[in-house]
Amino acid sequence: MKKFYISLITLLLFADLFGQNVQTKDTFKPSGKPFVKIYTDFQRNFSNGKGRSLFAVTRAYLGYKYAFSKHFSTKVNLDVGNPGFGKLQMTAYLKNAYVQYNKNGLTARLGLIDTYIFHLQENIWGKRYLFKSFQDRYGFGPSADLGVSIAYQLNSFVSVDISILNGEGYKRIEVDSTLKYTIGVTLKPTKTLTFRAYYDYMYKQAAQQTLSFFLAYTGGNWIAGAEYNKQYNHTMFPGKTYSGYSFYVTHYFKKINIYGRYDYVSSVTLPNEENPWNFAKGGQAFVAGVEFSPVKGIKVSPNYQYWKPRDTSISPISGIYLSVEIKF
Repeated sequence: MKKFYISLITLLLFADLFGQNVQTKDTFKPSGKPFVKIYTDFQRNFSNGKGRSLFAVTRAYLGYKYAFSKHFSTKVNLDVGNPGFGKLQMTAYLKNAYVQYNKNGLTARLGLIDTYIFHLQENIWGKRYLFKSFQDRYGFGPSADLGVSIAYQLNSFVSVDISILNGEGYKRIEVDSTLKYTIGVTLKPTKTLTFRAYYDYMYKQAAQQTLSFFLAYTGGNWIAGAEYNKQYNHTMFPGKTYSGYSFYVTHYFKKINIYGRYDYVSSVTLPNEENPWNFAKGGQAFVAGVEFSPVKGIKVSPNYQYWKPRDTSISPISGIYLSVEIKF
């Protein structure tokens, strides 16, 4: 199946190149542009009666997009952020490096591509710079991976996406021959309602399977989303199942918007264990704030974040943030 999709994309690219030479050789001008996105904040955190203040640059994206023809393009994107291990504060990763074909509702990508696991949810939430979307934050899957994907907009009501991925994410090279297979279906019954169902599968000593259901309303001055996620045999370890849900809402005024979000995540208890296997990372999260844009390309959000661990021996963490996104 992997060879089939690679062959399909190759045929599409050749067809487009020959078509462009015949029809639009003199009218289309290949072009590209760089892009930059920066997430930074000031935060004041409180836990167990103690406070801590700091400035932080949490992430930066540096990249370039180039269009070879009307339907054939490429993207390279460097992701600079905290690796989450060791003593390094910031590390650069190649997040995207792919070729794309787009025509008549069909989008095909090959290389280090964006995944579809939480792409829609992240766009609806719209505040990645201050708080990751649910599946990203709690480790259900990576936002980019090596592989091939095809998405097709059948009509205004339904679209389908499938992909074959290494399954390791963009921060790790391929370490085995295990592949991840994904399929997603997005329905849009009205202009304001969107529903998405997603499933992925990868197998080694156990089958890791992810299920996700998402419902969103985008109309008038309101945006609201609700999602439920469950992953069986996390990291292909038998029995390591966990799940959770997230609700968020945003109301837009003339120059600002106010928003709120609630997350809940929990895991099962393995045989002969007293606590859930992911006990330390289970709990509830609350986020609320105000967002405004003083100029095009800059978002500013004073916000409050609260984390209540399921493990009562761990103190809750609350924080007041001034989060900023810079994009150009």
